[in-house]
Amino acid sequence: MRVLVDTHALHWYIEGDKRLSQVAGITIQDAANEVFISPASFWEIAIKVDLGKWKLEKPYLALMDLALVTYGFQILPISVSHTNQLIGLPYPEGHRDPFDRLLVAQCLAEGLPLVSCDTAFDLYPVRRLWA
Repeated sequence: MRVLVDTHALHWYIEGDKRLSQVAGITIQDAANEVFISPASFWEIAIKVDLGKWKLEKPYLALMDLALVTYGFQILPISVSHTNQLIGLPYPEGHRDPFDRLLVAQCLAEGLPLVSCDTAFDLYPVRRLWA
């Protein structure tokens, strides 16, 4: 199975955070799965660290290296077909997060489920893997 991991799930997985669900951990660790990360998640983590909203256990570059080299996650480049999915994508009440919307668009364009704890994704036509 091919899956896209959202920002929180990526952060929690590479930091060994107990908030990561068992389903998410098993999905990410399954060698039969292709695990993708969006550049939007790298961007979001960097912004949250810079604003002091998140504290990392290791330096940012070390964590990204861990995700990409040690764990072998693949980057899902943002493409025109992904951004095309944003056109006409609804803005559910109270949810306008641009990072989340891009992850949804990538999932829709690629036919990928999303590994995420965020129930806001349930407002979109994507399959969310968590519990």
